[in-house]
Amino acid sequence: MAVIGLIAGNGSLPRLFARAARAQGLTVVAAAHRGETEPSLAEEVDAISWVRVGQVGRIQRILKKAGVAEAVLAGGFLRMRALAELRPDVGLLRVASRLRSIRDDALLRAVAEDFEAHGIRIVSAAGYLTELLAPAGRLAGPPLEEAQERDVALGSEVAAALGRADVGQTVVVKDGHVLALEAVEGTDACIRRGAALGGKGVVVVKRLKPGQDERFDLPAVGPKTLAVMVDVGARVLAVEAKKTLLLEVEELLSAAERARITIVALER
Repeated sequence: MAVIGLIAGNGSLPRLFARAARAQGLTVVAAAHRGETEPSLAEEVDAISWVRVGQVGRIQRILKKAGVAEAVLAGGFLRMRALAELRPDVGLLRVASRLRSIRDDALLRAVAEDFEAHGIRIVSAAGYLTELLAPAGRLAGPPLEEAQERDVALGSEVAAALGRADVGQTVVVKDGHVLALEAVEGTDACIRRGAALGGKGVVVVKRLKPGQDERFDLPAVGPKTLAVMVDVGARVLAVEAKKTLLLEVEELLSAAERARITIVALER
């Protein structure tokens, strides 16, 4: 396949995907979202068109015109801003009319089905970024203390329950107390909220939602999230092995070592 479509959200993941796909000889055609996608993505792709959040039909037309038969969704959306700036077109309204729930996974599955009905198959970005998937074990920082191990176990259990409700992926814990659950605010704001209640030393757990479609919204952490953890004095970041993308991995792990923040990847 010579061409791959990129439906780009925010953060560094769209850029990392584009580099990996082009290194594999693919032409990358991007539909980037105004107010979300970094403008520098234009330097990493072969063609780029800018759209508004909610313009499903417009994205389909852009990709079809470029001869795209497969596409990935890469990068997140700041949900509160996305809701404020939503510009639904006929394509999104067509998808929404068939939904019983507008929770994240249900909506994304429905969007993917609509793309496939229009000849564009949505595939996982992780297949192009296997080197970024977290290996099992302690990746940076000092060994976990017993209390931290208990907090990681609690956070993982609560994150699984949160994920089954299709709400979020991140939980903040300290000394056996659950301090914050991720909702529409996103990972970094969740960490700040938890640390505001628990102070320094909080444990952050992020994991894939049980039953989540792995084509969408794989857990991802990078230097930006670690900088938030340093700022609030968090001590541990626990993620799910082989299901979490480590963005800008060398910078992430070296920053964790300098800050003596433990990063550990757990096997489910």
